Amino acid sequence: MQGLAGAAACGTVSAFGASAITRPPYAPRFFNAPQWDFLIAACDRLIPADVHGPGALALDVPRFIDMQMETPYGHGAGWYRTGPFVQGAANLGYQLPYAPRDLYQRGIAGMNAHATTRHGRPFAALTPVVQDGLLRAAEQGGLVFDDVPSAVFFEQLLANVMEGAFSDPLHGGNTGLGGWTMLGFPGARGDFMDWVDRYGAHYPLGSVSITGERA
Repeated sequence: MQGLAGAAACGTVSAFGASAITRPPYAPRFFNAPQWDFLIAACDRLIPADVHGPGALALDVPRFIDMQMETPYGHGAGWYRTGPFVQGAANLGYQLPYAPRDLYQRGIAGMNAHATTRHGRPFAALTPVVQDGLLRAAEQGGLVFDDVPSAVFFEQLLANVMEGAFSDPLHGGNTGLGGWTMLGFPGARGDFMDWVDRYGAHYPLGSVSITGERA
């Protein structure tokens, strides 16, 4: 898990000491209000803003994930979801009947249930340090979400957060090409082969999206 020590990218400190996350100016189409609060808080902990570049909130990663849930991918198109399902070695692959949108529904409910049982508040209302602890426990498989292993949910969440931060802005994340700029990635430029073997050199021309947006 990377960057869990950072402070909230947007918001103030509440009376409980936790970051009072301000919702990005976007109305989610899939997630309800408590789920959206969790997603914003979790994204902020996984990629917080720091001296190296913008965090997940500035890059609109929650928006990216919400938009993905309404695509064929979010509905599990192309996934095998007919049993039997046997949890075992990693080479067996994904072993659950749930599409990504179902994993989020169950995983967020499980995270908030654990947060409320252990700390008296849902995940988004906890301090960053406590949020980090719950995310680590989920990553290590230490939480139980009915029939969804917490490590499976964490893997889904982290993968989508990374995709939202570093995919083309066309898909709803990486706003302002901030993720690509942070990495020095040229994006959809027609030709940058002259720079492929220049290890450690700063790429000087800036990033370009599929739609022609430039950093």
